[in-house]
Amino acid sequence: MSTAFQSKDVWRAFGSHSMGLVTGPGHWVHLSGQVAWDENRILVGAGDMYAQTVQVLRNIENLLAIVGGTMADVASLTTYVTELDHLADIHKARAEFFAQPYPASTLVQVPGLVSPDLLIEITAVAIVPPGRYREPDPEANTVDTYTTSEGGFNLWAIMSVGGVADAVRHTIYGA
Repeated sequence: MSTAFQSKDVWRAFGSHSMGLVTGPGHWVHLSGQVAWDENRILVGAGDMYAQTVQVLRNIENLLAIVGGTMADVASLTTYVTELDHLADIHKARAEFFAQPYPASTLVQVPGLVSPDLLIEITAVAIVPPGRYREPDPEANTVDTYTTSEGGFNLWAIMSVGGVADAVRHTIYGA
């Protein structure tokens, strides 16, 4: 079984994806790429890599809290940036949210993100221990939750992710 969820404290997902997805008995939490939007999809920190990184990490923190997770549960991050000039600002913000041992990380420079004002996007994978994990509660703190069978969801997710990736690639690169 897989459970998808969306936080009221994070901008609402649009398109064919989930903001967060919990899979398997080990409570692996996969978070969609977070950007510097507040819960109303308003940009935080225009032109400021540090402020945008802090907002992105707050979004990740808010999503993890829904399932009982913390930033200490994050196993890996993939960070997409539009410029490499402000890496020190990214590391300064990350130091406010993570302690050693730090998550495994990948940094990728991209020509642009979904909005030209966005400087950074981060995806995260976390493993929430069974003692702290809790199912997302639509009555308490989430906008959406839904559960699907493992087989059906995986096929749908692969098709959707492929479709979205193709659409983004055509839009950004004109392929």
